[in-house]
Amino acid sequence: MDNKVMNKLSYGLFVLTAKDGDKDNGCIINTATQVTTSPNRIVITVNKENYTHDMILKTGEFNVSILDEDATFDTFEHFGFQSGRDTDKFVEITFARAENGIAYLTKECNGYISGKVIDSIDLGTHTMFIADVTGGEVLSDQASATYAYYHANIKPSAKPVEKKGFICTICGYIYEGDELPADFVCPICKHGAEDFKPL
Repeated sequence: MDNKVMNKLSYGLFVLTAKDGDKDNGCIINTATQVTTSPNRIVITVNKENYTHDMILKTGEFNVSILDEDATFDTFEHFGFQSGRDTDKFVEITFARAENGIAYLTKECNGYISGKVIDSIDLGTHTMFIADVTGGEVLSDQASATYAYYHANIKPSAKPVEKKGFICTICGYIYEGDELPADFVCPICKHGAEDFKPL
């Protein structure tokens, strides 16, 4: 099987938020889907290692902020690369509260949906929560950020590592390093350092 075929499925990107007592938290998810319109129900799938997962398991309520194409990598780092167990993810974040009292993003987001869990399915590493939609609002007409858009336009691309070294002008052998020893002899053609030039 060609596992790359799985990348052809379309995904959105979302900030999933929950509240337990006075504690707000959120994480990045890529699985939030409407499954029925009458009743209006959605499913979300959350990694069990996320603190937000445990909060939803306990409280049974959440919000899904739908990230748009203006979302920055900083937002993904903030909600995706640190744990709410150790940090307050809502410090210096612009947000509002829905009728359920849970935070949702008001920037880099074109809408939010509130859900109340009616059932859950254990998927091993993740839990799928099935929820009735209890609220929501359109915040802008900006296009939603898809997983493909994130990889093509938001996630920084890896910078190529520049190799330092010297190339033999006779056979093309490359010596990697900042300095070529004066007595170096090419292991391929046996020419000396005088026949090398910097890359």
